[in-house]
Amino acid sequence: MTERQKLVEIAGVFFKLGVISFGGPAAHIAMMEDEVVTKRKWMTREHFLDLVGATNLIPGPNSTEMTMHCGHERAGWKGLFVAGGSFIFPAVILTGVLAWLYQEYGKLPYVEPFIYGIKPAVIAIIVFAVYRLGKKAFKSVELAIMGGITLIATLLGVHEIIALFSCGLLGVVWYSVKRGQKTVNSLLLPLFLQVGVANLGGMKLFLTFLKVGALLYGSGYVLFAFLDAELVSAGYLTRQELIDSVAVGQFTPGPVLSTATFIGWQLNGFSGAVLATLGIFLPSFLFVWILNPLVAKMRKSVLVGSFLDAVNSAAVAIILSVGITMFYDSVTDWKTMIITLMSLSCMILFTSVNSVFIVLGGAVTGYLFSFF
Repeated sequence: MTERQKLVEIAGVFFKLGVISFGGPAAHIAMMEDEVVTKRKWMTREHFLDLVGATNLIPGPNSTEMTMHCGHERAGWKGLFVAGGSFIFPAVILTGVLAWLYQEYGKLPYVEPFIYGIKPAVIAIIVFAVYRLGKKAFKSVELAIMGGITLIATLLGVHEIIALFSCGLLGVVWYSVKRGQKTVNSLLLPLFLQVGVANLGGMKLFLTFLKVGALLYGSGYVLFAFLDAELVSAGYLTRQELIDSVAVGQFTPGPVLSTATFIGWQLNGFSGAVLATLGIFLPSFLFVWILNPLVAKMRKSVLVGSFLDAVNSAAVAIILSVGITMFYDSVTDWKTMIITLMSLSCMILFTSVNSVFIVLGGAVTGYLFSFF
């Protein structure tokens, strides 16, 4: 098969996955495994699992980066960009359409009842995500304590990104203490934590989302914590708009980071959507491109592993912190409380339910409650 034929094949596979991939990263990766290992035999299942592990070593959305790794394995760097772009494209286009509709009609009375019900449903999704992620993140008492410290710090107003990486450094220090080391000199962290944002037009909008994309460890849900700090706290975006963007991220297939398209549109129209989308996804392309050859060595590093373990525990704590804040903003009466409890009950009783149905159920229930 020629390189061009491989690239066409890659584009077709990952565009299809971008259209049908609902349910979050775990579901996306399961679909990928079926396509590239079982059906097409691009690689062994063992190597596929190695790549899954590698996605946890670098920032960015895990399932999107997995598409890039798979594309790279099939057709080199060109396959990487074709796979990632094909997977992202459907979600970005659909999110852009929804962003325009929201901007035009989101505040009209007949739409508000649906949004009223979506907000508490999203709270339930976040709470359940904290539960599932927490079971994997808090693998020791030390990690649970680090997560608790991070939760308290963020609730007291510490910037989420600072809290996240401080916890990561604490994990490295703890590992070094256990090993009897006096210095830690093997880990480099991004230092561009305070990109100035006087307004959110043009390049500054791009840089804001570039920074978030470059620092985003853990689940895509951490995105909402970062944007809460970067945009809501600074007054550029209302918390209602942020919560609504979470709902849009659940409605659309593919990567949840396509939420950046929605937010960018609200801030600066079509150009804002394009710049926010490029900013949020560009780091993932670059990280996978640079680090793919180093994956094997990185996975064997215990020091990097200790950093990531601590970062993951902090990420869960940050998600919970934002969920608590959103709860107070969204669950304001008995109706929204019922929607929250119903949504959470469904997720507990039916663990395989797609989150899109939770959002749709919240929207319908909110509409029905508008008659009371």
